Amino acid sequence: MHTVEDAVHRIVSGIEPLSIERVALLDALGRVLATPVVSPLTLPAWDNSAMDGYALRAADVEGASDSAPVTLVVLETVAAGAFPTRDVEAGSCTRIMTGAPLPKGVDTVIRLEDTDGGLERVAIRDSRDARRNVRFRGEDIKTGTMVLDRGQPIGAAQIGVLASVGASSVDVYRQPRVAFFGSGDEIVDLDRFSEALDGKKIVTSNSYTLHALVRATGGIPINLGVARDDPGDMRERIKRAEGCDLLVTSAGISAGEFDYLRPVLAEAGLTLDVWKVRMRPGAPLGFGWLRGMPWIGLPGNPVSTMVTFDLFVRPVMRRMLGHTRLFRRPVTVTLEEPVKIGAKLTHFLRAIVTVREDHTLSARLTGPQGSGILTSMSLANALLVIPEERPRVAAGETVHAFLISDDAQLADEFSL
Repeated sequence: MHTVEDAVHRIVSGIEPLSIERVALLDALGRVLATPVVSPLTLPAWDNSAMDGYALRAADVEGASDSAPVTLVVLETVAAGAFPTRDVEAGSCTRIMTGAPLPKGVDTVIRLEDTDGGLERVAIRDSRDARRNVRFRGEDIKTGTMVLDRGQPIGAAQIGVLASVGASSVDVYRQPRVAFFGSGDEIVDLDRFSEALDGKKIVTSNSYTLHALVRATGGIPINLGVARDDPGDMRERIKRAEGCDLLVTSAGISAGEFDYLRPVLAEAGLTLDVWKVRMRPGAPLGFGWLRGMPWIGLPGNPVSTMVTFDLFVRPVMRRMLGHTRLFRRPVTVTLEEPVKIGAKLTHFLRAIVTVREDHTLSARLTGPQGSGILTSMSLANALLVIPEERPRVAAGETVHAFLISDDAQLADEFSL
């Protein structure tokens, strides 16, 4: 039986980023850059104004105030998109708009609010902007500089930078095609919900959960349905996974009489590398390689499926997507209630983490922690990590937690 740390290392260590594809810029959102981007131009392309106001020489307005304004001749007005036609000399200025190129001879833009707004002559009433409000040519990007490196996740800011340097399309790592299926004669899809209402079957929540988890992680979900407790049916679904980048299964890998999946996978050529992990929920976890395609076998209980996906499948997918930061960072939380664990295993408990007034984090359990209680995952925004060597943790003590939702860091009201 592997420790959680050992299992994570074994599973992730052999995974590499997928091949590179070129996509349109807006389709790159959420992807990872695969090729460095070098700027073909300098930005800003010219010295320009950071304010609506008057471009002038600081020496001309020293000491200007409401009681002693300085009056200058306005040579012209330059709007954004236009260019100045006259150089500024002593005693003169140019009326200018934000982003417009600065005329030669200036080192200052006095904001409009500190003037009388004159069109031919202007009174400067404050010199607080002396040698300010000037954006210099190339202060953001210079021609030939690398603006974004390989491995950079592409968010909204990166989209803006790429657009500014003319990158209408970019190279990114391909999204993994993740095939998945569950198993069990008692499991049906939503089209047979009436049988669940009659108490004869159980709806396959795992299929929908896995579909959502794969999409949320950045992959392309390939739902292979629910296999019957029949080796032939399992063989057929495994065959349909050919050409995918990852196969994920839920249930069917324990030691039960009808758990056929492991021998079927072995027959198909699986090389097993991880089997069982010292954790709860999620101990019956498997990992191996099926003719070059990684396989991760998750437990069938709904909570176990979600927890093990987060710990083991998510890092694999992130690595395939080209990310270098694969894992959630543990945070320290203070327990609001005592926690007791039974088996000598690392426990991952569903919890609600909140930010206290002193900006530290506190945590309480969502309620009963049974691995079949899926609603506990819908309530949780974090997983508490209770090490096996701490079977009892008192209220007020600290433990680590993984935040699995932004909700843990959101507030009802804005504050600074």
